[in-house]
Amino acid sequence: MQSDNKIFDDFAKFLNGAAGTLAGVGREAEAGARARAKEWIGGLDFVSRDEFEAVKAMAAAARDDADALRARLDALEAKATVAPKAEG
Repeated sequence: MQSDNKIFDDFAKFLNGAAGTLAGVGREAEAGARARAKEWIGGLDFVSRDEFEAVKAMAAAARDDADALRARLDALEAKATVAPKAEG
């Protein structure tokens, strides 16, 4: 009877060790996958949030300037079509 318990105890210890080993392997695999993903993503041409916001502000300013220039051009074209042409 005592020997049966010893066998079960040893088997339980073996299973606990195997479960711990598998959990460790899983953590290592996850860490490796994360490292590979970061390396792959790092090689792409992503920009930081600060860089994106700076370019976004520059684009908005350029759009405002273009709208202002378009309005001036429209006003000048309207003035040129209304004014009588001088004949020389």
